[in-house]
Amino acid sequence: MSYDNHTPDSRFRSLIDRFGFPHLLTVTLALVATTILLGIAAKATGSGLACEANWPQCDAGPFNLFPANLPSFYEWFHRFVSMFAGFAIIGSAIAAWRLPDIDRNVAGLVVLGMVLTPVQVALGRETVTTYTMDILSLHFWTAVTIFTLFLVATVLVWAHRLTGRHVAAALVLGLVALPVHVALSPVVGSALSSYSPTMQMAQYGVTLVLLGAAIVAAMVGRRRLTGRAVIPLLAAPPIVIAVLFFGRQAINPALEVPYLVAVAVSLVSFLAGLVLTRSANATEGGADALSP
Repeated sequence: MSYDNHTPDSRFRSLIDRFGFPHLLTVTLALVATTILLGIAAKATGSGLACEANWPQCDAGPFNLFPANLPSFYEWFHRFVSMFAGFAIIGSAIAAWRLPDIDRNVAGLVVLGMVLTPVQVALGRETVTTYTMDILSLHFWTAVTIFTLFLVATVLVWAHRLTGRHVAAALVLGLVALPVHVALSPVVGSALSSYSPTMQMAQYGVTLVLLGAAIVAAMVGRRRLTGRAVIPLLAAPPIVIAVLFFGRQAINPALEVPYLVAVAVSLVSFLAGLVLTRSANATEGGADALSP
């Protein structure tokens, strides 16, 4: 059965072909990351409390179009961006499911991200209406899970363009991000008596970069490299998760040491991975130069 250019399927396919599914996923990933950071800003400034347990409205009528003050504006803006992120997640899932040339692993990751989205929305509501630390923590980790699902899917759709050089670049980025993460952490902020909302938002931004670098290095390294070089790359993501977990808790002095140990182990993993990756890249480059 043929379709003309006026059928819904052909229009849908034409839109995706023009924009590109990998680009759609990349934009969705950026919106998810932005939503997470805005949520951190809202939590750090106590802006969710400005809505006085009102959800989805706040303190300025339908959709909170005219926030009464700066804190309520922060919360409104977080919800506003979250809405667009939700639309992008749903659109990505529909595209992944309907397009025949999309890898089923990618489709599964994106659809799972879509399934978790209403759960995340419900948890977001609870952070305003109930506001307990357990709910806040679950809300955060669900967001990180959605981010990770879309990050892995995005790496998969761009994998054909990623090489060993991208692995090395990701590891360098991780090595730069680690000391910045410590500098922005409660370990330093508490010592300065100023673990401010700006520091918190910046630290979580670095956290997403760190997690992204570890996942890119592990996934691309597993495809492009062989032998010992892969071992520290595969170890990097779970170690970074430990850095993220203890970094969130390091405002408690008892957890500062586990956080710093996780950072040190992550640093070793990135360094070892970089040395072995550069060696593998040099060997590969030499082999290419000698090949006819």
